[in-house]
Amino acid sequence: MEQGKVEAIFLAGERGAPRTEVEAVRAVAGMGLEGDRYFGRRAAGKSEPGRQVTLIEGEAVDAVRATGVEFAPGDGRRNVVTRGVGLNDLVGRTFRVGGARLRGIERCDPCSRLTRLTYRGVERDLRDRGGLRAEVLEGGDIRVGDAVSAE
Repeated sequence: MEQGKVEAIFLAGERGAPRTEVEAVRAVAGMGLEGDRYFGRRAAGKSEPGRQVTLIEGEAVDAVRATGVEFAPGDGRRNVVTRGVGLNDLVGRTFRVGGARLRGIERCDPCSRLTRLTYRGVERDLRDRGGLRAEVLEGGDIRVGDAVSAE
């Protein structure tokens, strides 16, 4: 597997609000990304590992833009935009993003909520390329330009 890189980082604010782009973030094991609305979020007393970190390929964003739709990297509503790594291949695998060690939980396919927030057709345009939900196994800093690589 080729090594990819972090192209952009976004943190979620209030529900439905635009993501805030940052240059770096601290990932905390079992909690997620500091400053993100899902940081430490729990449901029924359990952590929600699939919401700790979400990633999307920059190539997927490019493919949407190639259709003529205005679609910025933050419009995908994922935390980390990568380039040069197939995220679907990381489901069930451990991988490093900068100083953090993550485990791919499941694909993060686009949903009707993303359609409401962006444009009709986004579910079709991002089918099989909507991203990846991941759990933080070991904390560390993640910065724009950092390496993304499977273990």
